[in-house]
Amino acid sequence: MSETVAIIGSGLIGRAWAMIFARAGWDVRLWDPAEGVAQAAVGLCAQGLRDLEAHGLCQDPAGAAARISASATLEEAAAGADFVQENGPETLEVKRDLFARLDRAAPPKAIIASSSSAIRCSLFTQDLPGRARCLIGHPVNPPHLIPLVELSGAEWTAPEILTRARGIYEAIGQVPITVLKEIEGFILNRLQGALLAEAFRLTSEGYVTPGDLDLTMSDGLGLRWSFLGPFGTIEMNAPGGIPDYCARYTGFYRRLAADPPSPEVYGEEAVSTIMAQWRAATDLPAKMRWRDRRLAALWAHKASAEKEG
Repeated sequence: MSETVAIIGSGLIGRAWAMIFARAGWDVRLWDPAEGVAQAAVGLCAQGLRDLEAHGLCQDPAGAAARISASATLEEAAAGADFVQENGPETLEVKRDLFARLDRAAPPKAIIASSSSAIRCSLFTQDLPGRARCLIGHPVNPPHLIPLVELSGAEWTAPEILTRARGIYEAIGQVPITVLKEIEGFILNRLQGALLAEAFRLTSEGYVTPGDLDLTMSDGLGLRWSFLGPFGTIEMNAPGGIPDYCARYTGFYRRLAADPPSPEVYGEEAVSTIMAQWRAATDLPAKMRWRDRRLAALWAHKASAEKEG
């Protein structure tokens, strides 16, 4: 008997989770508060699974699609589920309401995870009778093409729940990491925020164009970071590894850290300066589809390279 996941919220993130779980053999129940959205998502997931097959990322798209269905209510979706993935708006009040309903509706054995991008788990689970089985399972957009999932529990989240959740995400083909202490924004978005702030500063203050800054990432740092990460990178940039790198080169980084970008880098003036030099997409959905094709090809390449050792 296959396991069942309830996907609460059937937008881009919810549909991606549905494809991930269905591809791994789970029965998927979609629910969305907006009329007709969950029903439409079933067909969109089927198309997405066929797209994954084209890149070797789904072996049986028809079989996976057949495991996805729409539920009329949240309670119907959560009843009998082994796992719940919530994908509601990034609003504390909405999270509190959804988790209160899910805690009542889902079986006691079910893990309840939120795709929240920044809101800490403790802020919307504190008063729940089943708060020990709740956690953050934050994916990266689009989750079916970027496998990282950040796991973050509150102080009352049971350790065995975090262990079980990590095992489930690994089993469905994702790459989970554990946030050891609660912190706003978790890990990925804090790293992204630091880089974005400096990117906004460098471009808005006239040091580089937005296009050339993006090339610095896509054809520079991004190539190494896609398979090494920052610590793995600096270990090989000095003969004595990370301690040697820090002894040799961090004087410059210390000066940078003493003068971080201010919140004003995201202000109207800075954004206007950047947009005056940025060639905005004339068809953003088409550009997103191009991104997804490139990500699928990159993930397939990485998976193949890792198998070859």
